[in-house]
Amino acid sequence: MNRLVHFSDSVCSEQYLDKFIMSEEAGHMMGLYGDPSDQRSLSLDDTSSTEESPDQTRLSLETTNDAVPYIGQRFPNHDAAYEFYAEFAKGCGFSIRRHRTEGKAGVGKGLTRRYFVCHRAGNTPVKAANDSKPQRNRKSSRCGCQAYMRISKTTDLGVPEWRVTGFMNHHNHELLEPNQVRFLPAYRSISDADRSRILMFAKTGISVQQMMRLMELEKGVEPGYLPFTEKDVRNLLQSFRKVDPEDESIDLLRMCRNIKEKDPNFKYDFSLDSNNRLENIAWSYASSIQSYDIFGDAVVFDTTHRLTAFDMPLGIWVGVNNYGMPCFFGCVLLREETLRSYSWALKVFLAFMNGKAPQTVLTDQNMCLKEAINLEMPTTKHALCIWLVVAKYPSWFNAVLGERYNEWKAEFNRLYNLESVEDFELGWRDMVNSFGLHTNRHIASLFALRSLWALPYLRSHFFAGMTTTGHSKSINAFIQRFLSAQSRLAHFVEQVAVTVDFKDQTGEQQTMQQNLQNICLKTGAPMEAHAATVLTPFAFSKLQEQLVLAAHYASFQMEDGFLVRHHTKLEGGRKVYWVPREGIVSCSCHQFEFSGILCRHALRVLSTGNCFQIPERYLPHRWRRISTPATKALQNTQSDHTERVQLLQSMVSTLVTESAKSRERLDIATENVSILLSRIREQPICSQGFELKGRRCINR
Repeated sequence: MNRLVHFSDSVCSEQYLDKFIMSEEAGHMMGLYGDPSDQRSLSLDDTSSTEESPDQTRLSLETTNDAVPYIGQRFPNHDAAYEFYAEFAKGCGFSIRRHRTEGKAGVGKGLTRRYFVCHRAGNTPVKAANDSKPQRNRKSSRCGCQAYMRISKTTDLGVPEWRVTGFMNHHNHELLEPNQVRFLPAYRSISDADRSRILMFAKTGISVQQMMRLMELEKGVEPGYLPFTEKDVRNLLQSFRKVDPEDESIDLLRMCRNIKEKDPNFKYDFSLDSNNRLENIAWSYASSIQSYDIFGDAVVFDTTHRLTAFDMPLGIWVGVNNYGMPCFFGCVLLREETLRSYSWALKVFLAFMNGKAPQTVLTDQNMCLKEAINLEMPTTKHALCIWLVVAKYPSWFNAVLGERYNEWKAEFNRLYNLESVEDFELGWRDMVNSFGLHTNRHIASLFALRSLWALPYLRSHFFAGMTTTGHSKSINAFIQRFLSAQSRLAHFVEQVAVTVDFKDQTGEQQTMQQNLQNICLKTGAPMEAHAATVLTPFAFSKLQEQLVLAAHYASFQMEDGFLVRHHTKLEGGRKVYWVPREGIVSCSCHQFEFSGILCRHALRVLSTGNCFQIPERYLPHRWRRISTPATKALQNTQSDHTERVQLLQSMVSTLVTESAKSRERLDIATENVSILLSRIREQPICSQGFELKGRRCINR
């Protein structure tokens, strides 16, 4: 709980009062300042004589936390007084900065008096508007706080020293808890050793988030407990940037034009600011646009990365193909993370994709991006990537919850996976009460946005399985392949292109490997055999899981449909509606709407109703065995090969369907296919699995 200040805790106040009474000058210090001549110092918002800025604040950890300033306290120099007060401030929940000075070093008596104030003292002066420079509307933390400590220089027996002649610890704002005060700029620092380590990490191309996790592991500290933040690391890397941004922009545009000349289907667009400098740029490749045409129903727009060397926000559009593998749709580099920038990015992306908006889009928790999606994609369902949100939990909750963090995380995961909105909201209230999170701003924000991330609110929308941890890891690994902290901008476009090409090629290999795998039918049901010939191995494995589970459920016909529940349950269940003549089936669990795979409840009803094939509409085109866009991109050099592979796939599908109709047929097919495979394996193959011009084939 935050503390409203008036001698922030009993220890501070008792020690202060004891020393206050003992002081010889106590009688003269009942006012805010020691004498009338100091009354002008009460207005701390006058910055005309401020000697140092908040960014120059230093901290020494040599003093003890329970030391409290008192009138008459002596220090050998003003730096020692500053460090003493800084340590006291940290213990109470605020930081300090140097403010007013009297006298000047080397002139007359030199410095004679110094004021140290709370970091929230004074008020920020209004800056004059400058149309030639973009303005950052950052909210100031200054609120006119009057807490201060004044020291004056005295000379006794020819020895100069500094004494405390004024002190007030009344604050007009809340003080921070010990686990929060460390995030104040004054108490954050990057040591020389850590700086070297960060720069070494940057050269390897890993993200700032990964740098933070590695350093936490190296130092053996809990997530969120390093003496610096991700923003500090980004600022450090930005300070080491050596290239000229304007030269980089020219090279980047030249590179895009060169790619366009070689490949007319390559698309890019950019915007310039009022000074004719590059502001934003987006691009997409021909194979990416073809992929989007088929698999662009559910899209992730990841804006959590930056080109570290340039401190530029990077947006990446990705999805999942019919074989469950990530596919790249497009990329954008932005100068700023504003509503205007995100709106531009979304408009350009839609233009690349011939105006086709996705059904759903997953993003990070970004209010400007949320508003931009509402404006530019009004028919698209917007949701938050749960894995991007969960990645922030250690820094949000680890310090707050302490030993109960893992317990809270388990309860959060349980709530996240619930089906009922009512159960979720009741469970959330209990969770907040149990863990004492009533005033936590992150919890409040998550609950306010619950309809954007909690599954009970999203199950009626299609997300192609991208809300699962497995897909999040594969998508993140894909993105990390072309993130390079020190890459030049022009080289970055090439780097992305190479990665996309490599992903297309490896994707083709993995697709062929999946198709050549022996499909094991587990239920023997005609529905299973039929689905195996239509769906990709990836999608079929998901459906097969549901078919196996369906055997454990009982169905009861009701007036308005069917009630389906596990055979061990006496209550509850799911409502299934089935219209046989129209081939329509739906379930209250909404799994088909959410993933494109029929649920165990609907499959149980179909099976009970003597349905031997899953209706066509419940075998979605995006999960079927179709030629992938990467294959289409290679058709100029291997069209004959592709057509023959597709013909073979069709023949194999027919073979499986016909063979599954009787045991005798299955025996004949198995025997002859085994002989055929043996003969095929004796034939030479090349590294890509087929012969292309310029590639040498080998025997394996």
